[in-house]
This record gives sequence, C-alpha cells and structure tokens, in this order.
Amino acid sequence: MFTALTKENIFPAYIAEAKSDDKQIAYYNNEEREWIRENLTDWTNAPAEPPETRQWFLDLLYDLSKCRTSANCSYHVLQRITGCKLEKLPDGTKSVTVFDEYAFDGEDFISFNADTMKWIDKSPKAKETKMKWDHQTKRKKLFRLYLKNCSEWILTFNNTQKRSPDVHVFAKKSPDAECKLNLTCLATVFYPRDVEMIIRLNKTELENQTSSEIRPNGDETFQMRISVKIDRNLKGSYDCLLIHSSLTEPVSVEWDGKLWKTSNCEPETGWRVIVGVVGVFVLVVLAVIGCFIYKSRRSNGLMTNVRYYGGVNEQLPGQR
Repeated sequence: MFTALTKENIFPAYIAEAKSDDKQIAYYNNEEREWIRENLTDWTNAPAEPPETRQWFLDLLYDLSKCRTSANCSYHVLQRITGCKLEKLPDGTKSVTVFDEYAFDGEDFISFNADTMKWIDKSPKAKETKMKWDHQTKRKKLFRLYLKNCSEWILTFNNTQKRSPDVHVFAKKSPDAECKLNLTCLATVFYPRDVEMIIRLNKTELENQTSSEIRPNGDETFQMRISVKIDRNLKGSYDCLLIHSSLTEPVSVEWDGKLWKTSNCEPETGWRVIVGVVGVFVLVVLAVIGCFIYKSRRSNGLMTNVRYYGGVNEQLPGQR
C-alpha cells in the first residue's frame, strides 16, 4: 500500500508498507530511503519489493495534480493498493487473484485487469493515464514480475509463520430447551487465518452447526468457534475435527461429556408417558373401588331399615 502527499503535515510525503493477512511484514523508511522487513520470518529467499520507486510515485502525483514540486501545489493525495490473494478452492486446487488499484484525492482513479492486461479508467481524469500505460510494455513486464513475486511473498511468509491452534470442546445448558445442550468447539491462537472445523457424533458431521466466523486476536493470531445444539441424553462420541496448515494431519478433540454426570434432566418422553399412564390407571381403579364401596354401604343400610321397620309392624298385632 502506497500513499503520497503534495503537502507534508504530520505525515511524510511518502508512506509505503507491505502486509500479509493484515499483518505488517515490511515498510518503507523515508529517512533511510529503503524497505525495512519485520523480524518475522527468514527473508533469505524472499522476492524483491515492488519495482516502482519512491520518486516515481511522487512524480505521478505531481503530474496528476498539475504541479512539479510540493512548494507550488495545493493539497492532493495519491493512493495505491496492489497485491494478490491466494485461495484454496473446494476441489483442493488453488486460485490466485491479483489486483492493482489507484485512487486520486479520495476517488477511484484507475485499476489493472490482469486477465486482459489492460488498464480500466475509473474516472474521466484517468483516460489520458490509461492510454499512456496501455502502451507501456516495460510496465506490463514489471507488473508480471511483481505478481510472481507477490505469490512468492505469500508462500515465504506463510510457510514460516505458523502457529498451531489450541482447541477446546465444552457444553452449556441450552436456555430455551430443558434437555438440550449447546456444544461448542473453540480454536484460538492459530496462524495463518484459514481453518476448517466441524463437530461430529460418532465420526459423522452434525447438521445445523453455527459459526462465529474467523476473528482476530490481540496478538495478530486468529480464533473461531462453532456450536451445535444436542440432546444431552443422546450419548455417543462427540468430537471436534480441525484442519489447519500448521498441522501435519487433522486433529480431533473429544468432548468428555461431563454434563451428563451432573444433569438432573430425566430421559426423554417415553418414560414420562409410561409414568403418566400408570398414574391415570391407578386413579381410575381407586375411583371405581370407592364408588363400589359407597354403593355397597348405601344398599346395606336400606335393607337393614326395611327389616327393622318390618319387624316392628309384625309385632304390633301380637301386642294387642
């Protein structure tokens, strides 16, 4: 990334730095007039920095601003970002996307199409620059060289600055389901950025997993977590499978399942239904027995009264 200013205030007239995955790996020192590489990797076989010089970039700014020196210029700024992005495709192949873009006074100015090897003007002010640069074969050769160097920079830096992830698997009670758990896999302090993670049950990937996406740590490493909701009574071997370039082979970290030991959650609805049915049956039986006893007692009471009064009536004539 390059920035040039026609007027120096708190910033120098020329600023340049190189980054890999948002981490600064080199910068241009204006006092020593050279690139300074950070002490992050072995630079022995690293490619050269961009071929354009500091003075070339400042001259381009003066040409666009129609002035020759900073003394007779008003405030203008020229910016450039150039580089490449290396991606691993789902089929295992790799794709390299290259870019070279300029902005003048805060607006898009011109960009390079690496497929057609032509410049694309993004502003009416860039038409003249486009015509000039499209016919500069030397510039195209330098650009091809830089793109080759860019890919080598990625490989140089990423192959030496790798940190293996710390992986943790844990579970918490689900706030919206009595017998559910949120099972989480957390990977942190890994570098470079790209990582693949899945949660499995008996070596089979579980569905409906959610991801936090990859996030930066304070020490320029990265972290990521994935979660899935599970039935705490569905026992088995739960693990987190992780793939990262710092590892020679995928790593599997198993969950100890300790929440099962402290869980007060009863088994799922089968036993509850059985207990419920038995309870209802007992209540019905008790109700039937109670009704039978009540009717029996009532019937016995009426028969006793009839005999009593009948006996009295039968004795009345004899007494007379």
